[in-house]
Amino acid sequence: MTDLSDSITRIANADYSHSHALPDQPWWENLESNFHKFPNGFELDLKTRSMVNATVVQDVILRTLAATLIASCCAPMTLGRLKKWDTSRDAEFYRNLANRGAREAFFKKPEAVVEVEVTDPRWVLFKPEDGVCKNLAFESPFTPVNQDFTDRYLKHSNNRTAIAQHWRHDGSPRPTLCVIHGFMADAYWANSKFLALEWFYKQGYDVLLYTLPFHGKRQGALSPFSGYGYFSGGFAQFNESVAQSIYDLRLFLDYLQANGVSQFGVTGISLGGYTASVLANVEERLEFCIPNVPVVSPPDLFLEWSPMNAVLKATMAVSGVSVRELRHLMAVHSPLSYKPKLDRERLMIIAGAGDRLAPPKYCRLLWEHWDRCRIHWFPGNHLVHLDQGRYLKEMLAFMRNLNF
Repeated sequence: MTDLSDSITRIANADYSHSHALPDQPWWENLESNFHKFPNGFELDLKTRSMVNATVVQDVILRTLAATLIASCCAPMTLGRLKKWDTSRDAEFYRNLANRGAREAFFKKPEAVVEVEVTDPRWVLFKPEDGVCKNLAFESPFTPVNQDFTDRYLKHSNNRTAIAQHWRHDGSPRPTLCVIHGFMADAYWANSKFLALEWFYKQGYDVLLYTLPFHGKRQGALSPFSGYGYFSGGFAQFNESVAQSIYDLRLFLDYLQANGVSQFGVTGISLGGYTASVLANVEERLEFCIPNVPVVSPPDLFLEWSPMNAVLKATMAVSGVSVRELRHLMAVHSPLSYKPKLDRERLMIIAGAGDRLAPPKYCRLLWEHWDRCRIHWFPGNHLVHLDQGRYLKEMLAFMRNLNF
């Protein structure tokens, strides 16, 4: 497997060094409107290509199931009002922030001091012999950036409680790895196993598993699936969900710092990779950021997800809204819209050659935007990370080289 990862990484980086896919700012206007149709392939030998293509098939099936679920539950509310919302004062509010590059206005730095409740988990996921596993929670003081959206957003009462799980060694506070899950994938046990978090703990790090807005216990009582709230309230609710995800996570960083943690870094997978990348745009306290198969431009991505793309394309045609305008509506929080607060030496991307939920071309966009930082390509898809042990060791070496 090592040879497969080596060949993919070598070919991907050499191949791409001759192509500058990331346009000048504003990227949402200058990126080709048919970017979602761009190829994702690599020039690989037959053995490697066969393995990668096999994982592609698995991803397309999973992507279709996810897109069907989102389209059937969320599209009527999210897309049905697209034209009306596109011309509304709400849409103009977010577009103006993006035009101004007003990241500090959108990602408001928390000023409140919250009281974090520390409790024992009902179901103990991890019982370290040399530490404790605790649940953390606080009442989030977040209010929507767009004040006109306040009442509609805050009516989701469960979402107003921020939650995380903290694995902490006995004795003095340790450097802490903050982990952000993917869309619909908030279960702590699943993230622990999939991201080898017990292994990182055994390397000497504390771990904070953060729950995104509208996921897990933060979802509504009538939510058909975890994460439903990200999409159910239209584009404004998606935007504000991203703003809150960063706001609440920064308060957890404040909590860690107040309890003696002097170093923390962040990783996240899929939507969590998107969130981690956004955090790197606003939070200079991070030691590093390692997004794993990150989402980068949701509007372009949705145009690849069948059958959701059919609903979106039909709505765009009827409403007269272009993909560039859709990007503009959400550009205020895109990791492509701002220069990160971290130097490129503190940035690393994990990407799958066979990923079709967050395809390689999007990781390449982020790689370009991050000044071609360190990147590791593995021969797998969004959920099947072949040769994972290789990139886990690379992550560990990367972290330790930063004296983390």
